[in-house]
Amino acid sequence: MYPEVRAAVAADASPDLRAPGFDLAAHREQVRRANLALPREDVAAVEDVDAGGVRCRLYTPADALPGVVVHAHGGGFVLNDVDVHDAVCRRMANRGRRQVLSVDYRRPPEHRFPAAPDDLDAVVGWLRDGGLPGPYAAHGDSAGANLALVAALRNPGFFSVVGLVYPFLDPRGSFPSYVEGAPSGFDPSEAAWYWEQYAGPGADLDDPDLAPLRSDALHTLPPTFVATAEHDPLRDEGEELARLVAETGVETVGVRCLGQTHGFWRHAAFAASEPLVRQVAGWFDQHLS
Repeated sequence: MYPEVRAAVAADASPDLRAPGFDLAAHREQVRRANLALPREDVAAVEDVDAGGVRCRLYTPADALPGVVVHAHGGGFVLNDVDVHDAVCRRMANRGRRQVLSVDYRRPPEHRFPAAPDDLDAVVGWLRDGGLPGPYAAHGDSAGANLALVAALRNPGFFSVVGLVYPFLDPRGSFPSYVEGAPSGFDPSEAAWYWEQYAGPGADLDDPDLAPLRSDALHTLPPTFVATAEHDPLRDEGEELARLVAETGVETVGVRCLGQTHGFWRHAAFAASEPLVRQVAGWFDQHLS
């Protein structure tokens, strides 16, 4: 790991969400308030919108170019919301000079699968009906990258481009990166807990809407960008996705961010965050222009 990443992992004091009696609602609120207290860039306009019955937040940069980036936030499906991702969505809008529509999808355990992908579908339906003019990009990080990918697979031909940051794809945690390498700040057993909350008991772990690596429709994707982090349990599944999509003939770019661990992308304090935000913005510009 790079020194700043090592220091962040060593200083990590995240609670154990699996502890008996853990107050998930209180933790979500604490994280939300902490993120809203951080510095944020100005954008030309920010407004909350009802997109087909789903609360979203729309970021419009100055001198916006045509196109909308539909963003699904990470957080293991369980955590985070549009407030937690407010700062990075502002950065995405300003770097890409395109509107960013951040989706406040329903979260488990209150709302299990398929509530979240159904919410993304509702947003797509709203956009189809004239909610905002396209073209459209699908974007997400971690669990949100799963949802963005599933949205593109469920709605072939709708998105012009896909951009995924360390996607969370394998409910079985079966890839070698789950057990090798230095401690990453993201415990593989925690990943299993997130899947349990999202999928629920008795779920079909081969359902491609849950585990899109199992999809037989990867060939329907538009040009796809996948970024992974070197020291991340999710590294191998993201790189396997890029390989599988490329094998179908879809234009695919995969990058591994060296020295980084899970979660770095949305935190501007990490040196690798800003280059990746700009790289994804460039990928979108290449395919939305």
